[in-house]
Amino acid sequence: MVFSSLEFIFRFLPVFMLVYYLVPRAWKNAVILLGSIVFYAFGEPKYVLLIVASVAVNFFLAKIMAASRRRVVRGFVFAVDIIFNVAVLVIFKYLAFIITNINGCLGTAYTVPELTLPLGISFYTFQILSYEIDVYKRRIPYDRSLIDLGAYILMFPQLIAGPIVNYTEVSLDMKSRIVRLTDVEDGLRSFIIGLSMKVLLANNFGTIWDNVGTAGYDNISTVFAWIGALAYTFQIYFDFAGYSLMAIGLGRMLGFKLPDNFRHPYMAVSIRDFWDRWHITLTRWFREYVYIPLGGNRKGTVRTYVNLFAVWFITGLWHGAEWSFILWGLYYFCLVVLERLFVGRLLKKLPRLVGRIYTLLAVMLGWVLFATESISDTLVYITKMFTINTGNDYMEQLPAVIMMIVAGAFFSTPLFERFMKRHSKDVIGIAALFVLFWACVAALVDTLYNPFLYFRF
Repeated sequence: MVFSSLEFIFRFLPVFMLVYYLVPRAWKNAVILLGSIVFYAFGEPKYVLLIVASVAVNFFLAKIMAASRRRVVRGFVFAVDIIFNVAVLVIFKYLAFIITNINGCLGTAYTVPELTLPLGISFYTFQILSYEIDVYKRRIPYDRSLIDLGAYILMFPQLIAGPIVNYTEVSLDMKSRIVRLTDVEDGLRSFIIGLSMKVLLANNFGTIWDNVGTAGYDNISTVFAWIGALAYTFQIYFDFAGYSLMAIGLGRMLGFKLPDNFRHPYMAVSIRDFWDRWHITLTRWFREYVYIPLGGNRKGTVRTYVNLFAVWFITGLWHGAEWSFILWGLYYFCLVVLERLFVGRLLKKLPRLVGRIYTLLAVMLGWVLFATESISDTLVYITKMFTINTGNDYMEQLPAVIMMIVAGAFFSTPLFERFMKRHSKDVIGIAALFVLFWACVAALVDTLYNPFLYFRF
């Protein structure tokens, strides 16, 4: 079950919110925990026990770590904790990839397991790890309530696809919060805008990108190759940013202020700026729990680049157990290194528009690598983009496609956000939200095409 579904909007959400608002304050976390388990069961019933067991194991390991005064014992429990969480992630997400590559390199014939990837495992595993690391380092006290910790980890707004929430960001609200009418209004506004980004923009851009695949990369024209790359660039942004905004809105309706996850990334003037704006909570996680612990930039130039390599390698691997994802991460490592060496200084001397064009082009090429199924497909596609190829593929739809691209470009900027802030309380803003919501409902009624790209991560 996804947020952008009629089942969630008209069945799950109204029932859950009615129960949540009616129960006493002391029961609200239990309602969140139970409702989140039910939500998860709709999408992945066979892994409900896995995720519940993971919460329980981490609760008791954190309790032992916090109670122990002996550093050796704490270190041992911490090691067990990290191994447990990473092992679960590796088994379900990377084991088949590892065995396949061993068979390919050594000529062996080990059986490759066929395991379904649990929904959201990359997101909730990182959230659990951040909590356990902070407890071990005594940055935070461990949560004495299994229900409260379970509600923090499994909270359905951010369970499947983030944002990745640090415990410190919600710990106070987890113990004591008051849901005000303004919170519900603000949350509902964010949810509707996020829903519109997903249903009205991402889904339509996804259709264009699917048409590229239907035509075949070998058969498309240069024009359609660029259109396809632009379409996927907008699809993945509106898909993920829209879902994140819906999550933030739902969290606000529950009384939590979840962290922003996107800040108009296609307005970035450099690759570093892009990653300060794209999937902000993941970038923060790698900085706080990988890059800085490895030494960051404090141990010399060579060590800095080694640390950057490690971060971008893991970033690519986090997104998927395929070499194309790893190469996508290393592609950004190369761009970041070039910016540190000389490109960054050059961009500062040039107009910001030049930086934006450079960044958008680099990101688009990265998305081609990200979206295509193999390295050979990537090379074919990029060759089509940078050589002259004719064709009439879907060109009869060109006017509508151009209108979509113009709309994508406009809504990628802060202009609509500023408009909604200015008119958030007046008739214009309310009418706009009303129209957007029912346009989304009509679109969901009329189509079965409603994918969510980050579910596979």
